[in-house]
Amino acid sequence: MTLTQLRALVATAQLGSFTAAGTALGYSQAAISELVRRLEEECGLQLFHRGARRLALTAAGEQLLPHAQQTVNAAENAENAMKEVRGLTGGVASFGLFRNADYYLLAELGERFATAYPNVRIRLVGVNAALVADAVAAGDLEAGIVVLPVTPAGLETTPLARDEVLYVSADPAHTAAPVDIAALAERRLVFYDAHAGNADPDRLQLAERAQLAGVRLEPFVEVEQAPAALHLVSRGVGDTFLSRAVAERLIRTEGLRLHTTTFDPPLHNTFALVRRAHARLSPATEELARLAVDLLLRNPTLEHRRPLRAQGPPVS
Repeated sequence: MTLTQLRALVATAQLGSFTAAGTALGYSQAAISELVRRLEEECGLQLFHRGARRLALTAAGEQLLPHAQQTVNAAENAENAMKEVRGLTGGVASFGLFRNADYYLLAELGERFATAYPNVRIRLVGVNAALVADAVAAGDLEAGIVVLPVTPAGLETTPLARDEVLYVSADPAHTAAPVDIAALAERRLVFYDAHAGNADPDRLQLAERAQLAGVRLEPFVEVEQAPAALHLVSRGVGDTFLSRAVAERLIRTEGLRLHTTTFDPPLHNTFALVRRAHARLSPATEELARLAVDLLLRNPTLEHRRPLRAQGPPVS
């Protein structure tokens, strides 16, 4: 029992003849008649009374018709949905973003996409970059913008731009000079992105430096959101680190009395597009990714605003 046979059944029942059904479906009269005959053979039942001027369904045909109609309708709905997605006139664009993306591109990304494609729904998942990478690797998201490094295998990674990470303290003496890993290990620290923990890309970079230097980094306080961390720092609870764009904006908008310096050697957030290797993006998500990349590369506060060579498994 095939979808083509069921379409022939439905059209013949609605139009009353094989000829009319063939015209509607783009087949010859003989082809429609043969499709119905094969369907009857598979069912082992006669579906139409033949010989009359207008074909009429038998009792068996009457029983089968609503199920055939339901199947044909479902297939047509699926085909229409795919046409909408291909033409960017419907469907959902699903994309992952690192947690602090709002300070770089999130609002403008959503606005630009929604303006260009008003009938496509948008799902932007903003969590720690490590969790975005995990979701892309698992197939829960098609693609995303993350902060490197990320650890899941099977991802194609394209670095795009970077922002320097600053050391932040309420004590001006702590920011009088660039901070190396040994000094960092001796201070009370407030870390954010508590849920991601040591999988957080910034922590991974600092952990590598600490291992090479033979020191250990342990947070005194862990919270989830960067603004909460900065408020604790402003109260003297400890020091933290944050990318320049986010730190400067939060300190300014929150009116916090904080001081910043760089790391020694400098530490950076490198932003990259990630997708599963060998996987093809849906048109909607591909366009959303293109807009996200364009916004990052046009951001005047970022360094290296030119795509580098993709890193990841070779494409077969």
